[in-house]
Parts: sequence; structure tokens; C-alpha cells
Amino acid sequence: MPRAEPVPATMAAGEFKASWACAVVRPRVAGGALRTLIISDLHLGSAGGADLLRRPELRAPLLAEMSDVDRVVLLGDVLELRHGPRREALAAARPFFEDLGRVIGDPPAREVVVVAGNHDHALIEPWLERRSELSMPAPLSAEQRLEATAASPMMAQLAEWAAPARLAVAYPGLWVRPDVYATHGHYLDCHLTIPTLERLGIGAMGRMLRRPAGAFTGPEDYEAVMTPVFAWIDAVARQAPTGEILNGGTTVRAWRALGGGGSTAAAHADGARGYPNGYRHRAGRLGRELRTRTLAGAFGLGVAALNRTGMGPFNADLSGGELRRAGLRAMGEVVGRLDLDPARPAYVVFGHTHRAGPLPGDDSAEWRAPRGACLMNTGCWTYDSYFLTRAAGEHPYWPGSCVIVEDDGPPVLRRLLVAHSHAELVP
Repeated sequence: MPRAEPVPATMAAGEFKASWACAVVRPRVAGGALRTLIISDLHLGSAGGADLLRRPELRAPLLAEMSDVDRVVLLGDVLELRHGPRREALAAARPFFEDLGRVIGDPPAREVVVVAGNHDHALIEPWLERRSELSMPAPLSAEQRLEATAASPMMAQLAEWAAPARLAVAYPGLWVRPDVYATHGHYLDCHLTIPTLERLGIGAMGRMLRRPAGAFTGPEDYEAVMTPVFAWIDAVARQAPTGEILNGGTTVRAWRALGGGGSTAAAHADGARGYPNGYRHRAGRLGRELRTRTLAGAFGLGVAALNRTGMGPFNADLSGGELRRAGLRAMGEVVGRLDLDPARPAYVVFGHTHRAGPLPGDDSAEWRAPRGACLMNTGCWTYDSYFLTRAAGEHPYWPGSCVIVEDDGPPVLRRLLVAHSHAELVP
């Protein structure tokens, strides 16, 4: 029966160097040291206040960390454009970008690089549309750099709020250093073995266009099958707040129903009612286990049927460990298909899955792409209630982390909110 991923027993607050990962280090960046801070999955404008950086007291630790860097990279899903009209997400984002400008814009003005993800793909879509109107556009590479005004009106607005910091755009990722590549990570959904609604839509689009993920050779293939799915979701969200089906709530409900976290929450609830070990608790637990087994059997049959359609392969295992492994396997596949392997990057930094890592206690082999590149996840800045328990700080999905990339040496994962209690973070 699926369970939420346990807290690594050896985890401690602070920073974690990926020193176990790769010994390969490229020459220093020309012109001297360049210290870069990378964060992902801010989801500014999230329904229910899950976006922690909307709150000044939770922005403060991050802004303090930013004061000592040369560049900030916002690695996708900066805005939450799927929970309702875009104006609401932009209004929620404005204080953060104005604070960012005050910190990064202090003389000399430093650079902020924004990378679009799947929840804010609309930040780059106008540029992609104009590009498609060219008679023979050059193929998309792993890094396109452009000015904010060339990307979209929304990106230009973010640049205005962030002034005097210099805001630029990169897509689908950027070379932070000659041996460090960073991308949001949404391309991994094309190879994911977890049957989420978005993954099903991507699989159906791939079949319609006769572009199977197993034959992808670069960003053009990913954009061809993913952009239509994103555009449809965004079009719905522009009109009114979206329901759980489109904003991920249905996937979470399914995960809970199959045992991926419901037991812990129910145990807390029974304890609060005064039935810690009594009959009612045992009866409720047995009932939940019976329902979970029944649902798991039906889910397994559904997954088998999906695999017969050719949209898979999908896996019926929704445990916390498998969620982590599935995301890492899929990201390793992306690394090879983006033509990064010939460049031999030592590290690939991504977000998207909201699970920071590698953390103490993680299996280093899981965090390595097939040809050797070492994976590192930034984590997120959202309160994901469906993963977190009331134990503070050290859960793998605990928010508030960033990655620091110096001009040489392994990237460092820093967790800035581990000292905050659950009560301080909950919306």
C-alpha cells in the first residue's frame, strides 16, 4: 500500500553539497567568480495561499541569501497561471519582484534569469508563436536567451517590477556554468510512469501527432506534444478559477485514496478526537485498508488498460519512493534526449517535482542520469499539504530550498525554512 516518503533519519538543517556526485569540473567562467542562486516552483498566485513567498516574513530568509549572489535564476513555475485569471497571479507576484529588484538591483545591478515551466508556460508562448511563423526557424536548442520584452507582455511586466535588476529570459534552460545545466524539468512528464492527467494528455497528443516520447531528439519534440496541452489548460484558467481536475487536486485525491498519505492524517485526526488506540481507531483503520485495497486493484486494472493503448508505460505503484524514482528516471531520459550528454554536464539542476535533493540518506545512484550527469532538485516554495505532516522541517517536500552554484565545485542545496514550524508555514 503506498505511503508518503519517510523523513531521512540523517537529515540536518542547512546546506548539502553534492560532493558524492561528480569529480568533473570545467574551467572557471571567463571574467572571474560568478555566484548563482537558483530557486524553482514559487507558484505565486496559488489558490489558498500555498505560495509562501507571497508573505513578507517568509521572503526575508531568501532575500537575505540573495544579497550575497551575482545572479538569481527563477527556474520555472514562478507564476501560478492555472488557478485562475492571470491578473490575479501577477498581482500576487508583484511584491516579490519589487523586493527582488531592491536586493539584486543594488549597484551594480545584477541579473535575474527567468525560465518558464509548465504552470507559467504562457510567459514564453508569444515568443514561441512568433518563432513558428518564420518560414524556416532554427531548431530549438537547450538554451535560448532573449530579452523580457521579446518573450511576452507578462514577462516585460515582471522585468519592470524587478528594475533596476536586469531581467532576462532563458528557455527551456540555461548553462549556469560550462558543466552545470538548469531547466525547470517539465519535459520529464513525457517519460513519467505515473498516470497523471497531464501525462495522459501528453501521451494522447503524442499519439495524435505520431511523435512518441521514445523517439524524441530535442526540445522541438517536447514542445510539439506539450504546448497544445498547456494552451488548453491556460485558456480555461483565463476565464475563471479552475477546478481540481485541472489544477492537480484530482491527482492528489487519487493518491490519497490509494493510501499515499491518508493513513497518517487519519491517525492524527483520531488522536485529536481521543481515540488513539481504541476500537473506533482500529475499525476505521481496517475500513480504510479494505477500501484502499479495493481501489488499488481497480487502479491496477485501469493502468493495464492504459498501457494497452500505447500511451504508457505506466506503473500502478504510487508510493512516495516510487514518485521520487519515477521523476528521476524521467529526468535522466530528458538529459539524454536534450543532447546534453555529448556536452558531458557534470550536474543538471531542475525543479518541477517539488522534492528537494539529493538529501542525506538518498541513494546517490538514483540521482545520476544514465550517462553520468548528476541530478539535483531545487525543491519548491509552496506548502504542499498533501505531502507534509505536522512534523517540522526535515520532510523531503518541506519548502524553502535553493541551489547555490559557485564558479567551481559541486552545487550546494540550502534549505532556508527548516527552522520554521509547521504552524508558521501553513496557509
